[in-house]
Amino acid sequence: MLLYHGSNIIVEKPKIIQSNRFLDFGTGFYTTTNYEQALNFAQKVTTRRKEGTPIVNIYEFDESKLENISVLKFETANEKWLDFVSANRNGQKISDDNDLIIGPVANDDVYQTFTLYSNGIYTKEQTITVLKIKKLYNQYVFKTSKAFSLISFIKAENGKE
Repeated sequence: MLLYHGSNIIVEKPKIIQSNRFLDFGTGFYTTTNYEQALNFAQKVTTRRKEGTPIVNIYEFDESKLENISVLKFETANEKWLDFVSANRNGQKISDDNDLIIGPVANDDVYQTFTLYSNGIYTKEQTITVLKIKKLYNQYVFKTSKAFSLISFIKAENGKE
């Protein structure tokens, strides 16, 4: 399976970099199976950092070896996923010993919904109901060197159109 990572640089050897912001699944190397999502992120990160050019890095992911690592998988945007993402986005320290986390991404399209939930305006049930009608893409977050052994760099494409 192909995975994509949007950036403002070519990333042949992925590594985990401590982020200065709180992300859906915590610290890790974020990828997706959706090329357009990676391209959109590459364009945003390039604009935000004011350097480089939008790049979509492409990797081959060896799914046959998933049984060799610890995987946390969220099939849908359910209550367990909402609790996990909300805790991460609010900077709460979550005990996480998974090598790889797979699940829906709370992209910009659903950010307002998360804000309403975090501010107590939406209940958990209302939030999940609203999220079910949104088009949620996926994310594969590599959290350890063990997980990195399952991906190999193929190429990088210039994301400028």
